Amino acid sequence: MDKLALVLVIIGALNWLLVGVFRFDLVASLFGGQDAWLSRAVYTLVGIAGLYAISFLFRERDVREKV
Repeated sequence: MDKLALVLVIIGALNWLLVGVFRFDLVASLFGGQDAWLSRAVYTLVGIAGLYAISFLFRERDVREKV
């Protein structure tokens, strides 16, 4: 679940990078505009993944030495 959330957050971050630098919304262009149901589904999944990723800040890291 953590890796899936991280992948979705990265997709969202890259999309925002494109919006900020080039004024190009890749998700909207791939899925039929910002108001298309598929685009909204992707935005929703990315948002939920971002909320889930907040928990990464409060987790203890499990540091194991490999011998």
